[in-house]
Amino acid sequence: MFTFLQYGLYLALLVILAIPLGAYIGKVMDGENVFLSKIFGSCEKIVYKVLHIKQGEEMNWKKYALSVGVFNLVGFILLFFIHMMQGLLPFNPQGIPGTSWHLAFNNTASFVTNTNWQAYSGESSLSYFTQMFGLTVQNFISAASGIAVLFAVIRGFVKTKTEGLGSFWVDLTRSVLYVLLPLSIVVSLLIVSQGVVQNFSPYETVQLVEPIVLEDGRKITEQIVPMGPAASQIAIKQLGTNGGGFFGVNSAHPLENPTGLSNLIEVLSILLIPVALCFTFGRNVKDKRQGKAIFMAMLLMLVMALGCIAAAEQQGTPQLAGKGTVDLSTYKQAGGNMEGKEARFGIVGSSVWAAYTTAASNGSVNSMHDSYTPLGGMMTMLQIQLGEVIFGGVGCGLYGMLGFAILAVFMAGLMVGRTPEYLGKKIEPFEMKMAVLTCLATPVVILVGSGLAAMVPEVAESINNSGAHGFSEILYAYSSAGGNNGSAFAGFNANTPFINVTIGIAMLCARFVPMMAMLALAGSLVKKKHIAATMGTLSTCNGMFIGLLIFVVLLVGALSFFPALALGPIAEYFQMLG
Repeated sequence: MFTFLQYGLYLALLVILAIPLGAYIGKVMDGENVFLSKIFGSCEKIVYKVLHIKQGEEMNWKKYALSVGVFNLVGFILLFFIHMMQGLLPFNPQGIPGTSWHLAFNNTASFVTNTNWQAYSGESSLSYFTQMFGLTVQNFISAASGIAVLFAVIRGFVKTKTEGLGSFWVDLTRSVLYVLLPLSIVVSLLIVSQGVVQNFSPYETVQLVEPIVLEDGRKITEQIVPMGPAASQIAIKQLGTNGGGFFGVNSAHPLENPTGLSNLIEVLSILLIPVALCFTFGRNVKDKRQGKAIFMAMLLMLVMALGCIAAAEQQGTPQLAGKGTVDLSTYKQAGGNMEGKEARFGIVGSSVWAAYTTAASNGSVNSMHDSYTPLGGMMTMLQIQLGEVIFGGVGCGLYGMLGFAILAVFMAGLMVGRTPEYLGKKIEPFEMKMAVLTCLATPVVILVGSGLAAMVPEVAESINNSGAHGFSEILYAYSSAGGNNGSAFAGFNANTPFINVTIGIAMLCARFVPMMAMLALAGSLVKKKHIAATMGTLSTCNGMFIGLLIFVVLLVGALSFFPALALGPIAEYFQMLG
């Protein structure tokens, strides 16, 4: 019973915090006064003045999309050169040299696309300057870009007979100043209080409590403890659904996630803004029921995924049970599959994190997904493969789900012989093409990428396991890239030219194809007039539509990925039973 209460507490706290935040974000993006206006209002005006931004500008979808593209391209170029030149840049007390060109390309694509896939260990590969001025900055602006595009899509539904979707530069500025920055400051202070490091000190060498004796007889008596400005990056990596770890083992590292309270703060931060944006959506389309319907569809799928992961990990495997290592019948022994999990977090803390991080396009981990049971690992992979729409990334998860909602109303329209409508706008062929492109971009990128990789001998040499689990490692890697997630099975050496380049391309396609498709869809919708609801209009805020929306999301996922999953985790599950 206590275990169920723990799971319930994680979910309840998330919703309680998200509801007021959703209303706040809606006000901010509408330009209304909020309690932080007195603090950041003057900063906002200075930004507009210095950068010559017209606060009242109304961009059409093409100009909005061009602004998004150019902004991210400039960020890509700057971050690429920071990686290559970090050996010559300041704040590098360990003298870490620049990265290889293919790792620089991969990591730049990763952080520009809000993926934060990492084929390296941060403490041994990147300087403080690269982590702080390169990656942390991208964590802010990639998340803000997703929020900005979401609000352009919302305006497409709300406005009528016009072309203006707002200004990308204004949306970007407000997202950073009023939402991401203040939340990051609060979370940074909270986790620093728990022991997360935040300094510019050189790495420290400390004496081990007990020497480690190697096989050749040598003794290890010292350990190097990495330092650095970790807390500031960790806060925004969670809040912005970025996920990239300051240290190689991410949030399993004791200096990145030291206590149970820091674990709670960080895991709640992962889904806080994506959940809040559901309520923002209802508020800003002037129908709160619409936001609640989207929220309920996402929440039900998250609960199902969390339940499957928790049950699989708590049950463990026949091999563990046969050796007597599941239920040790000792005080406070959780039992289950504890391989790859932190004892301080246990199965509950690990399962919740695994479900939250793969529901969002976050990718941070406090346990190793490679060590999960076949079905537990499959659920983390499937959540990514569904398009990161079970709350998903900041902004992009919700506009991705709106693509599925349009697909759902189209299917319902076919059944009853009516032209589909959503939020008072007719859904016609162009909108359907853009919605389908949004929904299928992720499956196509994942399946093409993992299929090509499975045929390349170099990739086979990068996996730590053969057979079904080895294929799962490849499939998970390209799923993580195609879903802009960033987590990994951790049994996969991804730092090779082929993998770095192909995964980098996959991340760029999966991020910007749906983004541009949804902007085009918004540009078409904003020109249309509102249609009054009639007796024959399909309700998109009742239980039937919530069920239909869930069915469509799962149907696309099942049709796309069941064959691949059958070759990986499902096959491994039956091998385990045999």
